[in-house]
Amino acid sequence: MSEKNEKYDKYKAYLGHILDKRYVLEHLIGVGGMAVVFRARDITLNDMTVAVKMLKEEAALDEQIVKRFKTEGKAQSTIHHPNIVRVFEVSVTGEVKYMVMEYVYGITLKNYLVGKKGPLSFDELMSYGIQVLNAMAEAHDNMIIHRDIKPQNIMVLQNGQIKMMDFGIAKVPNTETVTVTDKAIGTVYYMSPEQARGKKVDTRTDIYSFGATLYELCTGKTPFNGDSPCDILVKHITEEPIPPRSINSAVPKGLEQIILCAMSKSPLDRFDTAEEMLGYMKKLRKNKKLRFKELPNYSRFGDVVRKIKKVFKRKKDVK
Repeated sequence: MSEKNEKYDKYKAYLGHILDKRYVLEHLIGVGGMAVVFRARDITLNDMTVAVKMLKEEAALDEQIVKRFKTEGKAQSTIHHPNIVRVFEVSVTGEVKYMVMEYVYGITLKNYLVGKKGPLSFDELMSYGIQVLNAMAEAHDNMIIHRDIKPQNIMVLQNGQIKMMDFGIAKVPNTETVTVTDKAIGTVYYMSPEQARGKKVDTRTDIYSFGATLYELCTGKTPFNGDSPCDILVKHITEEPIPPRSINSAVPKGLEQIILCAMSKSPLDRFDTAEEMLGYMKKLRKNKKLRFKELPNYSRFGDVVRKIKKVFKRKKDVK
């Protein structure tokens, strides 16, 4: 018997179990590093189908993992948006620590990309990208920074709808969040330079990570690779990514501009907000041949230039 089958058989023993006299575990969806996910029925709500994410026994004993689990639940339960997987309940007081979520039938954007065996089409990329940015804008409006945006944390449903998930390392207001010294803080292939340095981050770290995600979706490659996670992090900090059109000539110039702007080393040179980036994406979707005359990182001295512009804007607003 394979190790994978042994892991699945261990948790299949939970099938038929009822959590807190409410959630009947019916089908084992998947087994991850820290948690197991089941399809279940809520017998108190007309047998509504839900997903139950349960921490493994060893993970439930780790204070930092439980903290991440609670953070994920709080972040997603406070946002009601069609492009974010909703969390209904989090229970961490009993022996079994679990989270009840909206049941979503689909695959991750990463697996979808692997299945395509090549870059996404322009129409698909724009559709998915705009939906993700809508989700990001909603999260940011609620002062929640995801900090781990990547294709693995984006679900694609059969109808083409996108669902963002896994807010386990999100920065949530009035919550003690996971720090850089903890076990996980983003994925190296998509991590912003300031996050890689362990510096303070704001919503623009999500913009960088999403820029890196778009890069992979339109080229089939991650922006930076290396022999070790450390090598990749150093490249995020010190190197510029190869322009997407140098890898895939079919990438529209306007899309390349958007991606490189989002992946600027300095947060000041990126889009200020997800909504600003969304505006550029919508314009490009209407006109694939559009080339933008000016983007936030229009100058290699952008840090200084933008600070000056903001100062003048504040003075103007005061007048």
